[in-house]
Amino acid sequence: MKISIVMPCLNEEKAICRQLDEIPLQELKKRGYSAEIIIIDGQSTDKTAEIAKNKGAIVYTSKRGYGRQYKLGFRKVSGDIIATADSDLSYPVELIPGLVDYLIKHKLDFITVNRFADSKQGSFRALNWLGNHILTFFTNLFFSVNLKDSQSGMWIFRRKILEKLKLTSNGMPFSEEIKIEAFKKTRAKEVPGSYSKRVGTAKLKRFKDGYKNLEFLFLKRLK
Repeated sequence: MKISIVMPCLNEEKAICRQLDEIPLQELKKRGYSAEIIIIDGQSTDKTAEIAKNKGAIVYTSKRGYGRQYKLGFRKVSGDIIATADSDLSYPVELIPGLVDYLIKHKLDFITVNRFADSKQGSFRALNWLGNHILTFFTNLFFSVNLKDSQSGMWIFRRKILEKLKLTSNGMPFSEEIKIEAFKKTRAKEVPGSYSKRVGTAKLKRFKDGYKNLEFLFLKRLK
Protein backbone atom coordinates (compact mmCIF):
# COMPACT_ATOMS: atom_id res chain seq x y z
CA MET A 1 0.00 0.00 0.00
CA LYS A 2 1.30 3.45 -0.91
CA ILE A 3 0.92 6.62 1.18
CA SER A 4 0.91 10.04 -0.51
CA ILE A 5 1.81 12.87 1.86
CA VAL A 6 0.53 16.15 0.44
CA MET A 7 1.54 19.52 1.87
CA PRO A 8 0.75 23.00 0.54
CA CYS A 9 3.35 25.68 1.12
CA LEU A 10 4.08 29.34 0.54
CA ASN A 11 7.40 30.90 1.52
CA GLU A 12 8.29 28.28 4.12
CA GLU A 13 12.08 28.14 3.66
CA LYS A 14 12.57 28.48 7.44
CA ALA A 15 10.56 25.34 8.13
CA ILE A 16 10.35 23.11 5.07
CA CYS A 17 13.66 21.29 5.55
CA ARG A 18 12.92 20.34 9.16
CA GLN A 19 9.32 19.53 8.29
CA LEU A 20 10.39 17.04 5.62
CA ASP A 21 12.96 15.50 7.96
CA GLU A 22 10.24 14.88 10.55
CA ILE A 23 8.09 12.79 8.20
CA PRO A 24 8.66 9.20 9.41
CA LEU A 25 9.39 7.54 6.08
CA GLN A 26 11.42 4.74 7.65
CA GLU A 27 8.64 3.95 10.09
CA LEU A 28 6.16 3.77 7.23
CA LYS A 29 8.53 1.43 5.40
CA LYS A 30 8.85 -0.81 8.48
CA ARG A 31 5.07 -1.14 8.55
CA GLY A 32 4.98 -2.18 4.92
CA TYR A 33 3.99 1.12 3.30
CA SER A 34 5.76 2.87 0.45
CA ALA A 35 5.47 6.67 0.40
CA GLU A 36 5.74 9.77 -1.73
CA ILE A 37 5.90 13.39 -0.57
CA ILE A 38 4.14 15.95 -2.74
CA ILE A 39 4.66 19.64 -2.10
CA ILE A 40 2.24 22.09 -3.72
CA ASP A 41 4.03 25.41 -3.83
CA GLY A 42 1.86 28.51 -4.13
CA GLN A 43 4.46 30.44 -6.13
CA SER A 44 6.87 31.05 -3.26
CA THR A 45 9.33 33.90 -3.69
CA ASP A 46 11.96 32.31 -1.43
CA LYS A 47 13.85 28.99 -1.68
CA THR A 48 11.03 26.77 -0.45
CA ALA A 49 10.59 24.82 -3.70
CA GLU A 50 14.33 24.40 -4.20
CA ILE A 51 14.83 23.07 -0.68
CA ALA A 52 11.92 20.66 -1.01
CA LYS A 53 13.23 19.26 -4.29
CA ASN A 54 16.69 18.80 -2.79
CA LYS A 55 15.09 16.82 0.06
CA GLY A 56 13.50 14.44 -2.42
CA ALA A 57 9.95 15.78 -2.49
CA ILE A 58 7.93 16.03 -5.69
CA VAL A 59 7.12 19.71 -6.16
CA TYR A 60 4.28 21.18 -8.20
CA THR A 61 3.57 24.89 -8.59
CA SER A 62 0.05 26.19 -8.22
CA LYS A 63 -1.75 29.49 -8.14
CA ARG A 64 -2.21 30.60 -4.55
CA GLY A 65 -5.17 29.37 -2.58
CA TYR A 66 -5.35 26.71 0.12
CA GLY A 67 -8.09 24.72 -1.55
CA ARG A 68 -6.69 25.22 -5.04
CA GLN A 69 -3.32 23.86 -3.93
CA TYR A 70 -4.84 20.81 -2.28
CA LYS A 71 -7.03 20.00 -5.27
CA LEU A 72 -3.98 20.05 -7.52
CA GLY A 73 -2.10 17.85 -5.07
CA PHE A 74 -4.92 15.33 -4.91
CA ARG A 75 -4.90 15.06 -8.70
CA LYS A 76 -1.19 14.31 -8.70
CA VAL A 77 -1.01 11.59 -6.04
CA SER A 78 -0.40 7.94 -6.85
CA GLY A 79 -0.99 6.54 -3.36
CA ASP A 80 -3.88 4.52 -2.00
CA ILE A 81 -4.05 6.70 1.13
CA ILE A 82 -3.47 10.45 1.37
CA ALA A 83 -2.06 12.19 4.43
CA THR A 84 -1.95 15.98 4.73
CA ALA A 85 -0.22 18.59 6.88
CA ASP A 86 1.01 22.16 6.64
CA SER A 87 4.66 22.85 5.84
CA ASP A 88 5.39 24.99 8.89
CA LEU A 89 6.12 22.39 11.62
CA SER A 90 2.75 22.91 13.28
CA TYR A 91 1.26 19.44 12.72
CA PRO A 92 2.49 16.17 14.27
CA VAL A 93 3.55 14.34 11.11
CA GLU A 94 5.20 11.69 13.28
CA LEU A 95 1.67 10.38 13.93
CA ILE A 96 1.07 9.50 10.28
CA PRO A 97 2.07 5.78 10.49
CA GLY A 98 -0.17 5.19 13.49
CA LEU A 99 -3.06 7.09 11.93
CA VAL A 100 -2.79 5.08 8.73
CA ASP A 101 -2.87 1.88 10.78
CA TYR A 102 -5.90 3.18 12.68
CA LEU A 103 -7.72 4.04 9.45
CA ILE A 104 -7.18 0.54 8.10
CA LYS A 105 -7.83 -1.35 11.36
CA HIS A 106 -11.14 0.40 11.98
CA LYS A 107 -12.21 0.30 8.31
CA LEU A 108 -12.53 4.07 8.11
CA ASP A 109 -12.40 6.23 5.01
CA PHE A 110 -11.42 9.58 6.53
CA ILE A 111 -9.71 10.78 9.70
CA THR A 112 -9.26 14.38 10.81
CA VAL A 113 -6.98 15.37 13.69
CA ASN A 114 -8.27 17.52 16.55
CA ARG A 115 -5.50 20.01 17.29
CA PHE A 116 -7.06 21.13 20.56
CA ALA A 117 -6.53 17.76 22.21
CA ASP A 118 -2.90 18.72 22.86
CA SER A 119 -2.13 22.21 21.58
CA LYS A 120 1.28 23.47 22.66
CA GLN A 121 1.78 26.79 24.41
CA GLY A 122 1.70 29.67 21.95
CA SER A 123 0.28 27.62 19.10
CA PHE A 124 -3.00 29.57 19.01
CA ARG A 125 -3.55 33.28 19.38
CA ALA A 126 -6.66 34.16 21.34
CA LEU A 127 -8.55 35.41 18.27
CA ASN A 128 -7.62 32.33 16.26
CA TRP A 129 -8.83 30.10 19.11
CA LEU A 130 -12.12 31.99 19.37
CA GLY A 131 -12.66 32.09 15.61
CA ASN A 132 -12.05 28.38 15.30
CA HIS A 133 -14.58 27.56 17.98
CA ILE A 134 -17.19 29.83 16.37
CA LEU A 135 -16.68 28.16 12.99
CA THR A 136 -16.78 24.71 14.56
CA PHE A 137 -20.04 25.57 16.33
CA PHE A 138 -21.72 26.59 13.08
CA THR A 139 -20.28 23.62 11.19
CA ASN A 140 -21.80 21.27 13.76
CA LEU A 141 -25.08 23.18 13.85
CA PHE A 142 -25.61 23.43 10.11
CA PHE A 143 -24.43 19.97 9.07
CA SER A 144 -25.27 17.76 12.07
CA VAL A 145 -21.71 16.66 12.73
CA ASN A 146 -19.87 16.55 16.04
CA LEU A 147 -16.43 18.06 15.45
CA LYS A 148 -14.17 19.69 18.00
CA ASP A 149 -11.89 21.25 15.37
CA SER A 150 -13.51 22.05 12.04
CA GLN A 151 -10.45 23.91 10.75
CA SER A 152 -7.76 21.26 11.23
CA GLY A 153 -5.53 20.76 8.21
CA MET A 154 -4.30 17.25 9.03
CA TRP A 155 -6.30 14.45 7.44
CA ILE A 156 -5.69 10.80 6.58
CA PHE A 157 -8.05 9.32 4.00
CA ARG A 158 -8.48 6.80 1.21
CA ARG A 159 -7.91 8.37 -2.19
CA LYS A 160 -10.91 6.57 -3.68
CA ILE A 161 -13.37 8.66 -1.63
CA LEU A 162 -12.43 11.83 -3.55
CA GLU A 163 -14.86 10.85 -6.30
CA LYS A 164 -17.69 11.07 -3.73
CA LEU A 165 -16.76 14.49 -2.35
CA LYS A 166 -17.94 17.74 -3.86
CA LEU A 167 -15.00 20.07 -3.14
CA THR A 168 -15.59 23.55 -4.50
CA SER A 169 -13.56 25.97 -2.38
CA ASN A 170 -10.24 27.28 -3.66
CA GLY A 171 -9.45 29.04 -0.40
CA MET A 172 -9.35 28.45 3.33
CA PRO A 173 -12.94 27.13 3.55
CA PHE A 174 -11.64 23.98 1.84
CA SER A 175 -10.64 22.66 5.26
CA GLU A 176 -14.18 22.73 6.66
CA GLU A 177 -15.67 21.67 3.34
CA ILE A 178 -13.70 18.43 3.06
CA LYS A 179 -14.79 17.45 6.59
CA ILE A 180 -18.44 18.24 5.95
CA GLU A 181 -18.38 16.18 2.76
CA ALA A 182 -16.44 13.30 4.30
CA PHE A 183 -18.63 13.04 7.40
CA LYS A 184 -21.79 13.16 5.28
CA LYS A 185 -20.72 10.63 2.67
CA THR A 186 -18.05 8.30 4.11
CA ARG A 187 -16.99 6.49 7.28
CA ALA A 188 -15.22 9.37 9.04
CA LYS A 189 -13.87 10.04 12.51
CA GLU A 190 -12.11 12.82 14.41
CA VAL A 191 -9.17 11.68 16.55
CA PRO A 192 -6.97 13.48 19.10
CA GLY A 193 -3.79 15.10 17.87
CA SER A 194 -1.58 18.02 18.74
CA TYR A 195 -0.53 21.40 17.38
CA SER A 196 2.64 23.45 17.74
CA LYS A 197 3.50 27.08 17.12
CA ARG A 198 4.23 27.49 13.45
CA VAL A 199 7.68 28.44 12.16
CA GLY A 200 7.75 31.42 9.82
CA THR A 201 5.17 34.06 8.95
CA ALA A 202 1.50 33.16 9.25
CA LYS A 203 -0.49 33.34 6.01
CA LEU A 204 -3.90 33.36 7.68
CA LYS A 205 -5.71 36.70 7.58
CA ARG A 206 -7.76 36.30 10.73
CA PHE A 207 -10.75 38.56 10.09
CA LYS A 208 -10.90 38.22 6.30
CA ASP A 209 -10.47 34.44 6.27
CA GLY A 210 -12.73 33.98 9.28
CA TYR A 211 -15.52 35.90 7.54
CA LYS A 212 -15.05 33.94 4.31
CA ASN A 213 -15.18 30.64 6.18
CA LEU A 214 -18.36 31.62 8.00
CA GLU A 215 -19.95 32.90 4.79
CA PHE A 216 -19.04 29.64 3.06
CA LEU A 217 -20.84 27.63 5.75
CA PHE A 218 -24.03 29.70 5.36
CA LEU A 219 -24.00 29.42 1.57
CA LYS A 220 -23.26 25.69 1.57
CA ARG A 221 -26.10 25.12 4.04
CA LEU A 222 -28.51 26.93 1.72
CA LYS A 223 -27.62 24.79 -1.30
